[in-house]
Amino acid sequence: MKHTLQLASLSVATLAALVISGCAAPSAAPTAAAPKAAPASTAAEPTEAKEFFSVLKDGRIYAFGDTRNYFDFLAHGEVTLTRTKIGTGPGGATVVYGITSADVKANKPSMGERILEAKLPAAPNFHGEVFKDGRFYVFPELKDMMPFIAFGEVPYSFTDIGAGPNGETLVWVMNSTSIKTGRPVATMERFKALRAAK
Repeated sequence: MKHTLQLASLSVATLAALVISGCAAPSAAPTAAAPKAAPASTAAEPTEAKEFFSVLKDGRIYAFGDTRNYFDFLAHGEVTLTRTKIGTGPGGATVVYGITSADVKANKPSMGERILEAKLPAAPNFHGEVFKDGRFYVFPELKDMMPFIAFGEVPYSFTDIGAGPNGETLVWVMNSTSIKTGRPVATMERFKALRAAK
């Protein structure tokens, strides 16, 4: 019994010595922090709106600054990422912006937000679409598109019934100047080209 007690005391003493020596071990010299990698260069922010898309549905305005989100919404009725602003649209409408993962990472307004909130002017080759009540309203000018989103009326247009991708009516929106040039062939071709590219 005395032998067991001595062995237990020896074990406790050994354990205590190991713990103390572990604590007293010389610490490693501090090393200089590795330099941080330079952030990846980002593409320049657009200064003009080339394309803008909207869906008017259930009293809401769904706004998209990119074709991918717009076509996803047309196909499925929803998109993965959105930012909703209640009561900020024309007439107090709720606006749901389809945003991209890049918009989330940048923590900045999306292209659609910047366009609808008049913070980005239209490019000379602008193309806009509004899908409303089973019709595509297609705009070559942003200045004609914004009043339509707000009020739902167009003063001048050419209409092709049943000519849309799934038999929808296509309304080619014009203004008092462009109506004099006839059917908007360039706008019609761009509408088709966007769908061929998807």
